[in-house]
Amino acid sequence: MGLYTEKQIVSAMKSLKGWKRNDSQIFKIFIKKDFARAMGFVQSVALLAEKANHHPDIVVQWNKVTLVLSTHSAGGLTDKDFSLAKTIDTLK
Repeated sequence: MGLYTEKQIVSAMKSLKGWKRNDSQIFKIFIKKDFARAMGFVQSVALLAEKANHHPDIVVQWNKVTLVLSTHSAGGLTDKDFSLAKTIDTLK
């Protein structure tokens, strides 16, 4: 699990839909129909994160869920972040 180079990050970002980068983090905002659906989405993300042993920062604002990924132990972005982002994007 090595830290991605700038070139690897730029390439990996192209494979993600709707994710943005903020320095050593990637993030995406998900809008759901209401609070209950937002919380259901968060629960689904939590299950994926546990399985991957990689946990995003999560902010919930009524129907808006912001997910932030970074591999803190590596000091930046790694395959774990991009892999989990892709898996999260498969959720409905």
